[in-house]
Amino acid sequence: MEFRIDKELFLKSLQKIQGIVEKRTSMPILSNVLLEATESSLHVTATDLEVGMKSSYPADVTAPGRITVGAKKLYEIVKELPNQIITFSTKENDWVEIKCGKVQFNIVGLSPDEFPYFPAIKEESLFEIESTLLKGMIEKTSYAICNDDTKYNLNGLFTKVELNPDGNQVLKMVATDGHRLSIANGALKGSAGPELLKGVILPKKGIYELKKITEEDSGTLMFGFMENSAVIKRGDSYMVMRLVDGEFPDYNRVIPVANDRTITVNKDDFTHSVRRMAILSSEKFKGIMLEISASSIKISSSNPELGDAMEEIDVTYGGDPLAVRFNARYLLDVLAVAETECVDMKFKDELSPSIIVPQNSDSFLAVIMPMRL
Repeated sequence: MEFRIDKELFLKSLQKIQGIVEKRTSMPILSNVLLEATESSLHVTATDLEVGMKSSYPADVTAPGRITVGAKKLYEIVKELPNQIITFSTKENDWVEIKCGKVQFNIVGLSPDEFPYFPAIKEESLFEIESTLLKGMIEKTSYAICNDDTKYNLNGLFTKVELNPDGNQVLKMVATDGHRLSIANGALKGSAGPELLKGVILPKKGIYELKKITEEDSGTLMFGFMENSAVIKRGDSYMVMRLVDGEFPDYNRVIPVANDRTITVNKDDFTHSVRRMAILSSEKFKGIMLEISASSIKISSSNPELGDAMEEIDVTYGGDPLAVRFNARYLLDVLAVAETECVDMKFKDELSPSIIVPQNSDSFLAVIMPMRL
């Protein structure tokens, strides 16, 4: 096998799969990238058996063939090569030679025969979806994905299409880690398949890779399902992620319905204040106190080892006084993704879950459990 390819293009192809290749693995082949040279293009494939990606790039192919090479090491080599055309060729015993200008590397490869199978994608089963819609919804929910591997059914984003009262399709993404819940909504054009109407759990790692794809440029990408996996196509790249096998809890039961004490607060003022108070909160629990009165919130934190802090900011509220304690990090995560100038916080009492929504917007809803006083 032998091909010639532009250095920047080769570097981009290897950079794209760095998040997918398995760093610590009992199967060495999963740390490798599969390079397949066909008549006029190079196919670059990586997988960890949960998330896989295959992309095609133009290349000047002298001899078609396949080989797998350590993905991280190859990326480091190509990154440091001069900005010239790279000649890549295979030798006996799966050795690889890389030449660029006056630089030459000889590295060990592995036989491509052991590399996991990448499924053939049926494009007719995919539908179009806007990149910006997916990007925004992932940002609003992914911070609340559970990191406890024993709760495997929470290690991803629950994604579902529902019909609103007008009969239009609404795409929903939901994440929870047991302490907080985040729901994003977006209007979906086109027709969703039966999988999305029932609801699927997209895996955490796949979600982060999908977010990278949506950040490359705006426009649309193709989305669909096959063999218990989600499939995404953007340009000449395909990504396949295996769906999380499990039941996502009924999130509608978690959303409080009797939270009738609403305060409206400027998002930026509140964010900066919470950040300041968090400096003196305990490292482990990050607890801060909110004391809400008719026209202001008194935000405070105290730590016997460091001292205490207090700040007062104006709010719109006409209810009875209320004191609630929150994990500052949970509040900051929500405020970071709310896109409006002000947010509404809805309370029932000191110990019940609180709701935070952007003012006059139904695109996003967060639920946070308070800390015990």
